[in-house]
Amino acid sequence: MTDRTLRTPEDLAELAFDDRGLIPVIAQDAADGRVLMMAWATVEALERTLEGGEMTFWSRSRRALWRKGETSGNVLRLVSLHADCDGDAVLARVTPTGPACHTGEATCFGARSEPDLESAGATPGETTLPDLWATLRDRAASRPEGSYTTRLLDDPNLRIKKLGEETAELIQALAQDDGPRAAEEAADLLYHTLVALLATGRSLDDVLAVLEARR
Repeated sequence: MTDRTLRTPEDLAELAFDDRGLIPVIAQDAADGRVLMMAWATVEALERTLEGGEMTFWSRSRRALWRKGETSGNVLRLVSLHADCDGDAVLARVTPTGPACHTGEATCFGARSEPDLESAGATPGETTLPDLWATLRDRAASRPEGSYTTRLLDDPNLRIKKLGEETAELIQALAQDDGPRAAEEAADLLYHTLVALLATGRSLDDVLAVLEARR
């Protein structure tokens, strides 16, 4: 598998699960590169992640599937899944909707997990939008059952309704001077805007071209 991106349930056959049927999954913030958490997954957990667009893991203590944020609301929305070179570990690039750690911290690894983007010569989000757009195009092509993106693409009324809701929530966060929430709501609005553009046959490149022309 030269391209190690896991896009469909069929791609999971390339992974090397251990003798318990588990594989470690590292969740990384797609926007800034922070390592958020590590958990275990079964093939079914990864299938649900791909189909539903939110991270699902396997609890070794409860011996059951669990969707991150199912009780706290702090879900991890999938941007992309990637296997490592040996296929025995998975990197999940995600968009968190709240703290990833059960302690209430943003990550399970503390502030030291935040990369020094300036010294590395990188810009936060430098590749995030292209990667997100590629994921949306994959969803549009494969139409996985249970995918939220699929629902939006198939339902024009839902797309417009969600755009209105996300816009209102962003305005409310800004009016309340709630910076962290405003960033989350802006990310939600951007996602729904890109899906709506995709549904109308336009692309991220079209938007970037307009911005470039205006610059």
